[in-house]
Order: sequence, then structure tokens, then C-alpha cells
Amino acid sequence: MTIFDLVKSQELTAYWEEMVKDRAPYLGETLFPNDKKLGLDLKWLKGSKGLPVVLRLSAFDAKAIPRDRIGFEKLSTEMPFFKESLLIDEEQRQELNKVLETGNQAYIDAVINRVFNDQISLLEGASAQRERMRMMLLTTGTIVMSSNGQDYSYDYGVPADHKVTASVSWSTVATADIIGDIKDWQDTAEDTSGTRPTRALCSRKTWGYILNNEVIKKSMFVLSAGVGSVSDAKMKAYLLDELDLEVVVYSKRYKNEAGVTTPYVADDTFVLFPDGNLGNTWFGTTPEESDLMGSGVANVVITDTGVAVTSIKQADPVNVETKVTMISLPSFEAADQIIIADVIV
Repeated sequence: MTIFDLVKSQELTAYWEEMVKDRAPYLGETLFPNDKKLGLDLKWLKGSKGLPVVLRLSAFDAKAIPRDRIGFEKLSTEMPFFKESLLIDEEQRQELNKVLETGNQAYIDAVINRVFNDQISLLEGASAQRERMRMMLLTTGTIVMSSNGQDYSYDYGVPADHKVTASVSWSTVATADIIGDIKDWQDTAEDTSGTRPTRALCSRKTWGYILNNEVIKKSMFVLSAGVGSVSDAKMKAYLLDELDLEVVVYSKRYKNEAGVTTPYVADDTFVLFPDGNLGNTWFGTTPEESDLMGSGVANVVITDTGVAVTSIKQADPVNVETKVTMISLPSFEAADQIIIADVIV
């Protein structure tokens, strides 16, 4: 038995899938579920769920007049390609050689698990990249990425009048009319798209503005002139009752390409969106899946719908390279039905 027998994409993928099966999904995975297509091109229809247009009158025995597909806009783009790899380092290789000589399977498994935990960072990175794109899209209407000499910029065409600003900064706890702002924004979305937002997303800091708002407290605690303890649960129940709005406070973070810890949802942004899926997280077919699967050149396994995990033998120096590749981009069919608000004036 050699390191080539132990460190293969099949085993690494199985280890990853076992590790994440009981893990709660990212929020974006529930809003933009995974799907897959061939190639790089991505096409979708935007704005197809607007207000209904009444059926026109007609005389009997007259030929039907074809209806224009008003409100449909076909969008297409090319999905970006992501690729990174890891080699087993010299220390790991020597430790593997030592444990292979012992024949102690428990010891071998412990060392292999440490190797896999190192290489899992590539799959964690692919998952985080997809969530970054989804949250960037939902909170700005665009996706902008730049690294390794590659620059990508996508504008999903969220209507200009759906990018709004609070009437008074929500941080002004004494006078900010948060409930009034949200109602106005819900009305705007419903008036223009026919769909009323019933869900919202914000950071912990933005949620703090809502918790501390004195206007809301006076409405919640009428008999005590706004004096009372407001928990997350109480405030969420109040907003659900008052606005039919379910708010998600999203505090997860990731490290960007420069290693800087970054929130998926920026502070001072409040996003309103409707029930149901907002789009899909699309995967294309990577070169590894197209050309290397079954070739005998490398071991290739597909996980997470469209992420290719490839293990390749290196002869000099003797090593195993693990490569993770992905072609992915979310679509946003509900782009016309959301509101992106800046809550600081």
C-alpha cells in the first residue's frame, strides 16, 4: 500500500460528504438551490412574475391576436471558473511512510484523517465562494470578483427604484420610523411586481437598530411608555404580526482571497424578498469532469452537485496533488421582486 492508494478523490469526497451531511446549510443554499447544466453559458428569464395583464376582448370568429411577452427579459452570461490544489507536504508524507510500515490501521486512519482535514479546506472554500456570490447578489444586485488575474462583474438588473434609502437613519433610535419604512418598501415591491415581500435579511448590527428603536418599543409596550425587555424572539414575533415579515439575522463570515475576514451580509443593509426560491445556484461542466473522468490519468469524483475533486499522482517529487475545480454562478429570476435598502442616510 502507498500514498497513492490512500489519498484518492473517492475517499476524500466520502469524508467530506459524511462531515457535512448533518451540518445546517448556508442560507443561500435554501434560497438558490443547486442545479446543473452542460458547458459555461447561463441563461434565465428575469421579471417574468410581474402584475398580470388582462385578457383582451375579441369578436366571435375573429382570429386571436398574439400577446407580446411583456415583462420577460432573457439574460445570458458565462459562468466563472474556480480552481485550486494542495499537495501533501513533506512532513505528512514521511508520517504516512512510517505508519504504513506499522500496519496499525487505527494509526493509519488517524494520519489520513489529518491529511483529509487539510485538503477539505478546498471544498470548504468552494462552498464559501458559492455563498459569497449568492449573498453579494441578494444584498447588492451584482456580483464582482477579482483574483489571480481574473476579473468578473455581473449586474442582475435589480430595478433602480427597488434600491432605496431609509427616511431617517435607523441608528437614530428616537425618531427612525422603521416600521413605516418597511411598509413603504413592501408596497413598492407589490405595486411594481405584484409580489409582496414576506422575508427579510440583515446583519446583527442592523438588527440592533431594530431592537433599540424607541418608536417600536412604544408600540410594543404601550402601558409602560416603551419600557420593557426586547428579545430577538419577541421582536421577530412583533414584525411577523405587524408586517407579516420573517427576518433572518445572518452573521456568518468568510475569509476573502487576501485572508481578510468578511461578513456575507454587510452592515446597514436591509433586504426584503418574497417566499420561495429566488433563483438557482448553477454548475457547469468542468474540464476535469468532461475529459478526465474514466481516462485513467487521474481520479475524478463529483460532489456538491458540480464540484470536481481530482487526485493526481506526481512522480517527481513523489506526491499526490488534490485539485478542486468548479464552474458556478447563481441565476436570479426574482430580481424584480426584491428591495435592497440602505438604512443609514
